[in-house]
Amino acid sequence: MTRYAYERVQAGLEMPGVFEISRSVPIGLAIEEIILITEGSFEGEWEGQVQYLPLR
Repeated sequence: MTRYAYERVQAGLEMPGVFEISRSVPIGLAIEEIILITEGSFEGEWEGQVQYLPLR
């Protein structure tokens, strides 16, 4: 998924943002991170970005 996201950004196409979570991240931590991001972000804040979780 991230490969296609980077390709879209490089091509100048819109890309809403992608969050990738490692399979080694415990599910509880992944859920906490997603909730933190959704509650603490502005609309469009992550557009054109690829972020890897956990953010900490």
